[in-house]
Amino acid sequence: MSMTNRGPRRRAGGIRSARRRAAALTVSGALVAGLTTGCWAEPSAMPAVRDFLIAWQVGNYEAAARNTIGVDREEVADALSRVGRQLDAASLRLSLGTGVSDSDVDQIVQRGDEADARFTVKIDLGENGQPWEYPGLMNLRRVGGKWKVVWSPSVIHTALKPGQRLAIVTEEPKRAPVTDTHGRSLMREVGAYDVGVYPGQLADPKKTLDLLAERARFEEGRRLDAERLLGRVRSAPPQDFLPLLTLQVPAHNALLQRLSGIPGLKFNRVKAPIAPAYAAELVGTLGPATADRLQQVGAPYQPGDTIGVSGIQLLQQRRLAGTPTVRVVAQDESGKNAKELRSWEGQPPQEVQTTLDPSYQRKADRALAGLPHPASMVVVRPSTGEILAVSNHGTGGQNLAFEGKYPPGMTFGIVSAKALFTQANMNQSSETSCPASVTVGGETVTNQGRGDSTFANHFAASCKTTLAQLSTKLDGQTLVNEAAQLGIGQEWGLTVPAFTGTVPTPADDGEKAAAMIGEGDVQVSPLTMALVAAAAQNGTWKPPYVLKDVPKTVQAPPPQNLQPESIASLKKVLARTASHGNARGARVSGDLVGVAALTAYREGSHNKTVSWFVGSVGDRAFAIAVEGRVNTPKIAAKFLRG
Repeated sequence: MSMTNRGPRRRAGGIRSARRRAAALTVSGALVAGLTTGCWAEPSAMPAVRDFLIAWQVGNYEAAARNTIGVDREEVADALSRVGRQLDAASLRLSLGTGVSDSDVDQIVQRGDEADARFTVKIDLGENGQPWEYPGLMNLRRVGGKWKVVWSPSVIHTALKPGQRLAIVTEEPKRAPVTDTHGRSLMREVGAYDVGVYPGQLADPKKTLDLLAERARFEEGRRLDAERLLGRVRSAPPQDFLPLLTLQVPAHNALLQRLSGIPGLKFNRVKAPIAPAYAAELVGTLGPATADRLQQVGAPYQPGDTIGVSGIQLLQQRRLAGTPTVRVVAQDESGKNAKELRSWEGQPPQEVQTTLDPSYQRKADRALAGLPHPASMVVVRPSTGEILAVSNHGTGGQNLAFEGKYPPGMTFGIVSAKALFTQANMNQSSETSCPASVTVGGETVTNQGRGDSTFANHFAASCKTTLAQLSTKLDGQTLVNEAAQLGIGQEWGLTVPAFTGTVPTPADDGEKAAAMIGEGDVQVSPLTMALVAAAAQNGTWKPPYVLKDVPKTVQAPPPQNLQPESIASLKKVLARTASHGNARGARVSGDLVGVAALTAYREGSHNKTVSWFVGSVGDRAFAIAVEGRVNTPKIAAKFLRG
């Protein structure tokens, strides 16, 4: 993957597909129409101009060369054939005249046995820039009664001199950083190799690039596009080093070894800021522009470029990378005496600032470190909705903190309790019972029986039977609406992928009882529950955000103000749970409120368990989910102690 991270760099080439190549150099209707009008008498230079331009456009270079004088015809055919390769052109179209006048008199001016013909060249540079259109001029001479084009490189472009060629030079800006809330980059420098070529030194460019594409195998079978690489190399200034891949060490040592025997390939050791410092699953990684990734990010990126391949780096690729400045130049083979013929200025990259706080991120990472199961944690600020930390441990590169889909178990009791306090005229002191078993709507719920007490005591003891019985006080749609008020199942307007949760409307009393205890078809992500905890602490549910000053494709919902009386009762219930209930192992701070839960569920053909902790301290709310049986209050305490 060629570098896009370390300051402006010159590279060459363009992107064109096989389909576009097949369509290249087709005959222009405008050219044919323009050349079949006018005088066809023997004294006119028109037939010679017509035959030359049509033959050049359709790729019959030998026929075009037969209409020239001045140099060897093979040299002419070779020069014309190299125009498309030197520009990595998708198509070339020619038309008589300059578009200023339709008069044949203006297009071809004869002076005895000499003539000048003006024409227009339109070249589609593919992904290298906008279509390039420029006026052309050729001189003709009548020899033996026949008009011939007097060959000169200036026929290709008026500024092209003998010994010169066309080339595409691309100047890429330094990739902008993804930063934390203090403005520090979330990427770190690592050792790497720039793998590339000197185009003019390749004995067989096609062989070299075919081998590179064959041996450069990446994850999920991703490959480089050899044809597009070849176009990029052929259009490059021959004397300049052209990076084609940037490979991190030691991660890509095996790949570097496979590439080491390819003729003409060069390896330059570099230091590059291409590895995420933390929160890799959210921040994302950089990788090579393989064929499928190029389809995803689109122009103007080219094979091998270092681009965002996941997370924010992918989602904000164009903002972070900007777009390159593309220049068409005329130069000799040594690269000296280059003259710019046309340029297209690129867009500068822009920094993407996140709300991640390195202090909270370190604490979250340390809290999950060493666990034997995949685990995720999210920390948010209740007063604003800012996401302060996103930690994933053992998740195989997945951002399960945002996108995990788990049954919440008794942590969903926060939602159920709020619904009861709001809709059923209950509070933390309401008398309830906790039998060992209860059947609701044909569904039986069991736990350790604890007799009669207050709702707060039964909640603290994780009495599922209490909530199952109380489900009869609510109708199914009311429960769904209360969950929605806490953001569950709603569109958040977040600028990165996230699972907001789902609470299907219960079809019967049994499903409603299961939903009250966070089972059945209820699913949430750790971020969902962190926001629930934040709302319980703040009294207002606020939409989350992790990127600052980045335009949103979906409008965020307005904050949801919650009923003060129900929130006051809910805080007392959660405080009781933290001081005397299932969350007490996390109580390293007197103002902790929260709940722990252990939930069994089935995923495909496998029985699985998720251990939860959901709580808040001051202006911090967090949720922990572990795919296994662990002591989550102990993990929460580790986080709170820092």
